[in-house]
Amino acid sequence: MPPQDDTTAPAATETKIVRAGDFEVGVIESGSGVPLVLVHGGESDRTQFTALRSHFGPGIRAISYDQRDSGVTVNPPHPYTMADLADDVVALLDALDLPQAHLLGTSFGGAVAQHAALRHPERIASLILVATAPSWAMQSGVADELLSMSYEERQRKALDLFFTPQGQAAQGDRVKVLVKRSPEQNARREQVIQQHEVRDRLPEITVPTLIVHGSEDRLAPFADAQLMEKEIPNARMRVIEGGRHAIATEFPDTIARWVREFIGVDA
Repeated sequence: MPPQDDTTAPAATETKIVRAGDFEVGVIESGSGVPLVLVHGGESDRTQFTALRSHFGPGIRAISYDQRDSGVTVNPPHPYTMADLADDVVALLDALDLPQAHLLGTSFGGAVAQHAALRHPERIASLILVATAPSWAMQSGVADELLSMSYEERQRKALDLFFTPQGQAAQGDRVKVLVKRSPEQNARREQVIQQHEVRDRLPEITVPTLIVHGSEDRLAPFADAQLMEKEIPNARMRVIEGGRHAIATEFPDTIARWVREFIGVDA
């Protein structure tokens, strides 16, 4: 039997609830070493990163958490902003006694990560932006269409939008992990993402930044990633050729390898 590749060995996970700021926040941790906070997408929660974390290997402490109106994190019945979600990242770091961490955000979570890097650059060691955009206005019309759909309709639409044909065959019913929220929760989160606009502020993102994007992403078109690479001073991009929106789920081995190289775990 060939020796096991340590970089793909599953890490033991711990699920817990921590008090971060004003909220009881659901958290999943795996591994030990360099802290990497994982910020989930709009239709997800802390469980989104199961495939990706299994490929990180030794040297990375991967931490995913529930945003407001997600998983076990309960938001009071009033609106909040992207700035609030960015500040929540720092509240989590404080709760975990982490002065600084690398930050990986996918889709909606990538928007949160951008705002966190702008508001709290001293707390963010680096930024990894996966399948995301610097502006809701740059998102395709497909994104607006999805928001207008019922949960069941989004489930049916998501498979083709998120995964390549090969990925669809491999995922099957697992795409149904899309989180079901109440109408009030959906409304609050939709209001937040529709206000996302940082195109003019991209040059202010000073932390090292890795942009990972699928060339066939129809929700966050590839031009969004190209603009971020151009405007963020210390950015570079890696492309999943043919990849769609759920590249962190469909191509976890490749993305985990790029993350390890980027944050210097394999240096």
